[in-house]
Amino acid sequence: MVDEPASGIETEDVRARILEAASRLIATGGVAALTTRAVAAAASVQAPTLYRLFGDKRGLLNALAEHGLAAFMARKTALPPHPDPVQDLRDAWDTYVAFGLSHPAVFAITNEVGAPASGSPAMLAGLAILRERVQRIARAGRLRIPVGSAVALIHAAGVGTVATLLAVPSEERDPRLSPLARDAVLDAVTTDMSVREEASLASLAIGLGARLDDAEALTPGERLLMRELLNRLSGPADTG
Repeated sequence: MVDEPASGIETEDVRARILEAASRLIATGGVAALTTRAVAAAASVQAPTLYRLFGDKRGLLNALAEHGLAAFMARKTALPPHPDPVQDLRDAWDTYVAFGLSHPAVFAITNEVGAPASGSPAMLAGLAILRERVQRIARAGRLRIPVGSAVALIHAAGVGTVATLLAVPSEERDPRLSPLARDAVLDAVTTDMSVREEASLASLAIGLGARLDDAEALTPGERLLMRELLNRLSGPADTG
């Protein structure tokens, strides 16, 4: 085992070595293989070093996710959005599924069942980008359901699609599954541009709600009241 690092540079070197060792372990054995003893042995460090640098296992998992997603997130944020917000979301789905299939360990960390409800920073950052894409669709008047519901549905379907594909050998995966799931979800949450002139009251309310923060003519209280009314219009009709 190595001694405790004595400088900032050495600390970063040790941190990088631990992350590399943990990545190898999780790639071969999944999240369950990531024990303190196994990581310490693989990285040739003492267990207290892990706690000092990462706090606990969840801290190490979050750091691994951030490490694995850094380049992916940088590419997502750097790309200019497609002029058509629905096509932009369609492209984002394909990119997400491709990344998940190419990086199963990172996918397993960011979508670990039983993880804290707040989620990892990496997952929350990804959800924020997804929400912004859905907001663009809403501002265009092409969203069928409220933004929060659309984000939850798209995220659940995307995660489920990747998990289903990862559960079978790569040579046995159905290449039609992801496009079919993507198109089914988009059909459920968006309206086609060709029928936009006949947008439903709910779609119009959702679109206006997405732009409500730009309504400088309204006071904060008036915007709050308007948002409440728009939320009622965008929800299911009261049949009682």
